[in-house]
Amino acid sequence: MSAETSLPPSRARLPKALGRIIQPVASFAGSSGQAVLAVAIVTLVLVISLLAFGACVMDTHITAFDALKMNIRARLEPPSAEHWMGTDKIGRDMLARVVAGSWISLSVSFAVLAVAAVIGTSFGLIAGYVGGLADEILMRVTDLFLAFPALILAAAIAASFGGGMVSTTIALAAVFWPWYARLIRSRILSLKEQEFIAAARCMGASHLRLIFSDLLPMVWPLVIVQATTDVGFVILAASGLSFLGLGAQPPTPEWGAMIFDSLTHQPASWWLAVFPGGAIALVAIGFNLLGDSLRDHLDPSLGASEAGI
Repeated sequence: MSAETSLPPSRARLPKALGRIIQPVASFAGSSGQAVLAVAIVTLVLVISLLAFGACVMDTHITAFDALKMNIRARLEPPSAEHWMGTDKIGRDMLARVVAGSWISLSVSFAVLAVAAVIGTSFGLIAGYVGGLADEILMRVTDLFLAFPALILAAAIAASFGGGMVSTTIALAAVFWPWYARLIRSRILSLKEQEFIAAARCMGASHLRLIFSDLLPMVWPLVIVQATTDVGFVILAASGLSFLGLGAQPPTPEWGAMIFDSLTHQPASWWLAVFPGGAIALVAIGFNLLGDSLRDHLDPSLGASEAGI
């Protein structure tokens, strides 16, 4: 028998698949110091969020304490060796709650941006490519949503649905999709006049082929960059709705709700707001840096145009 044992085909393909994922990420991270910092922050946040989600599914916790377990005797304790981020007004460990809230904030943000990007990109593609009456109707609908202050509109929609995380997702998706529609429409208006589109028309390409094979691949980097940059803004907006009592409901460990609960104990119990607020700031900074780095990596002309070059 040979000393070398052959791996099953499925296991043999796994290292290659991982290599195809890791190689472009490593190449992107090495493109600049900002990209290295962005990848480090985002990777840390994603790993913690995935671990927190897995712990929630398996009804366990990844920290020393349960995020929902009360301990009145330990209420409002400052950061210590036992409770690294202190405890809240009913004795729950703040580190456990900040960690548990990571997957909630990120899942809401990703859901909002997925819905907003799909709706906004669809509207922008149709309006920019078809033009005429369709463009006028779709853009007037877009302007209707943009006419209201974003947070006020989101609060009104969330309140009409009764509050909660599902209502927050719907409300924020309704606020963010018009920006994607405007962004994609402007890009399509410039692209459809390019020579490669005219050449495709001369060769008999159908409208669907022009949209999905020629135009859509040209705008997806713009969508990815915008969505990555918007992650931080969505988390801030979701935290704002939770702060107003329209987002996550007790005892859900959502960062904005945690800051709202801390108001009656400020400034003495400073840790109740500092650590959830610091988590929001870290995620916002990380994804903003990632969006800027992706913009330069995927399409340097986008960064040049914004800089006025």
